Amino acid sequence: MYFCPVDINTGQIFAISNEQEFNDAAISVFKHQAANCDVYRQYISHLRINPKDIINYSEIPFLPISFFKSHSVISSIKPIEIAFSSSGTTGQITSKHLVQDLAIYEQSYNKAFELFYGKADDYCILALLPSYLEREGSSLIYMVDDLLKQSTNPRSGYFLHNHAELHQTLEELKSAEQKTLLIGVTYALLDFTEQYQIDFPELIVMETGGMKGKRKEMVRAELHQLLCASFGVKQINSEYGMTELLSQGYSKSNGIFQCPPWMKILLRDTSDPLSILSAAHTTGGINVIDLANINSCSFIATQDLGKIHGENRFEIMGRFDNADIRGCNLLVQ
Repeated sequence: MYFCPVDINTGQIFAISNEQEFNDAAISVFKHQAANCDVYRQYISHLRINPKDIINYSEIPFLPISFFKSHSVISSIKPIEIAFSSSGTTGQITSKHLVQDLAIYEQSYNKAFELFYGKADDYCILALLPSYLEREGSSLIYMVDDLLKQSTNPRSGYFLHNHAELHQTLEELKSAEQKTLLIGVTYALLDFTEQYQIDFPELIVMETGGMKGKRKEMVRAELHQLLCASFGVKQINSEYGMTELLSQGYSKSNGIFQCPPWMKILLRDTSDPLSILSAAHTTGGINVIDLANINSCSFIATQDLGKIHGENRFEIMGRFDNADIRGCNLLVQ
């Protein structure tokens, strides 16, 4: 039996502008999901936590991300509009995010992109995402598809393995002084740089992370230095997102990510997963609050390790030992 104990306005979620508004929205979403999401309700019950006792988002229990592999994580009786799935090697069980309202996802990534980069129609967007294109169910491809449609530049589009065409396009865009974004999976960007180089200082290069088993993982600083030299840029941008989330964090330099106002990163103690760390610059397990996940679960304990740098800024330090290889930004530090 599903019911909604509070009236949750998604418009208010995307209008959050301060800590109090975030806390109020987080508590409302938590109470809704604690009542309506079966697996989350059972998890909270096993922890012997009474949802009525929670008054601050730092007290909210975080659902281990592995439950997206074994359960249907939904908090609504709406029909499923799309099922996003994670990448994985043969034999791996992949995560599934059952999305009941695609409009919320679209609103989330569009507002976040505009917040950090401006309007998509100002850019020529080039996508080098072969491993994502070669499978179904990628939430990243869904987002990039939409951004490409919003771009008014006729050169915008996907480049599978046609690196020569991509290089020629970049040269033309440089000559035209066109605002350009190149978004690519890490190994594909490296494949490109082994054949071509370009001096395009105004280019925004955004890596989505992940070697997909194609290459050996690299230290982030080394990777970014190599990409900077190959594209002639000063900084490499990065995207932090995953199948289980409907929001993304972005880094414009030095691997320091920022979240949109409806998303927040907390750190948990690596030896006590129910304990939230308060000290800045301490390494811990990353817990994500993504209020756009209103119809699934907004409070997720990931398998990533990170540090908090204040003002909703964070850094990815790596992965827990024995965690599955993921397709998101999982660079070794």
